[in-house]
Amino acid sequence: MIRKAFTEHPASVGESYFEHLAHASGFGLRMIAGGFACLLHGLLPFLFVKTGSQQIRTLHDRMVVNRSKMPSVMDFVI
Repeated sequence: MIRKAFTEHPASVGESYFEHLAHASGFGLRMIAGGFACLLHGLLPFLFVKTGSQQIRTLHDRMVVNRSKMPSVMDFVI
């Protein structure tokens, strides 16, 4: 079923399709901005000295650290 293709993964991380769209889009925009800062840093080394590594830390915390704090289905099973 086509609907499953759009909902299975978001549900596996505890999100609706639209919540997942918003979160994934936010990650994508942060990665684009961080990548652009890294390109500029390569050209002008005095700019954006810590921006790339800070973006990576922020995204890691949002994706791995904070998601692991979300309750799982098993937390609700008695």
